[in-house]
Amino acid sequence: MSRGTELKLRTKTRATALTVALAGTLALAACGAANEQGNEGGGGDDQQSLSGDLVGAGASSQQAAMEAWQAGFQGEYPDVNFSYDPVGSGGGREQFIAGNTDFAGSDAALDEEELAAAQERCAGGEIFELPNYISPIAVMYNLPGVDELNLVPATIAGIFSGAITNWNDPAIAADNPDATLPDLPVTAVHRADDSGTTDNFTDYLFQAAGEVWTSEPDGVWPLQGGEAANGTSGVVGVVEGREGAITYADASRAGDLGVASVRVGEEFVAPTAESASAVVENSPAVEGRGEYDFAIEVNRETEGSGEYPIVLVSYHIGCIEYDDQAAADNVKAFMEYVISEDGQAAAEENAGSAPISDALREQAQGAVEAITAAS
Repeated sequence: MSRGTELKLRTKTRATALTVALAGTLALAACGAANEQGNEGGGGDDQQSLSGDLVGAGASSQQAAMEAWQAGFQGEYPDVNFSYDPVGSGGGREQFIAGNTDFAGSDAALDEEELAAAQERCAGGEIFELPNYISPIAVMYNLPGVDELNLVPATIAGIFSGAITNWNDPAIAADNPDATLPDLPVTAVHRADDSGTTDNFTDYLFQAAGEVWTSEPDGVWPLQGGEAANGTSGVVGVVEGREGAITYADASRAGDLGVASVRVGEEFVAPTAESASAVVENSPAVEGRGEYDFAIEVNRETEGSGEYPIVLVSYHIGCIEYDDQAAADNVKAFMEYVISEDGQAAAEENAGSAPISDALREQAQGAVEAITAAS
């Protein structure tokens, strides 16, 4: 099994409210979707009376999508006090396992040790892991005058390992014959915190460029050197402010930065919602998991046309059975909205993510319907 589906997480933080700044049309559309989903969830008028707290924490990659989901959910259930702290996958998973949150967002599935701890935390011993957010991890760069950039896996590994130190390096020039590459130092920027994005990115490097990248996948950056910053916003901010800088981050956060295309088989593929969805559709499920655990082992070494392998599959992790009825009801209603076609469309509009397939939605629906509270 690839360790790109695993992450050892050891950070702590307190959940805080996530600021929502979305257009009213998004919220209204999301409300309509939640109304449609309400009766399917079995609540009808009872669902309108949902109240109490709904607390999540975890992956910062989901932040833009979470804003859309929160707007839709709270538009329908305004009496629920919703908060999501985008502290990173590590902190979110640890807080969930400790019982401090109702659900976690994570850019990698539970490893075996965490799975056992999560099962112990949940009343009935069963957990759900739903791949509700699919997005490419873009290799972003700040290089004025270079609007297009092609990179093979070994070159990406060389840049982030420190072996390639200048933008006019022959390895970069070989795949970009039409680009005017400056004589400028490369500043490779990585995450300072324990990050699922880092785990996915290093898993890609380890599998696709193992002759250059010899460090095993990990959520903690494994090498010395380079620049480091906390969170997705941190690394993107460093690159935005420094010519010659390059990083890896959720593609939705690229803004005005350049985005590299990556060699896959005989072509260079750009990170898009479609190319990310394509590789996930052709990746196997992790074996040996529970009935409602839908972890995916991403095929990093794909040669399929139009498939982008540096993809982040971000999960929502929670209990099938909660100790508290209000928590169970709130989690169930929220996940119902997230996996709906309208919820996924809202995330795509606000975050550029790839909507989950009908097959993923159907299996997730089975898990959502099973969420309950201990009697």
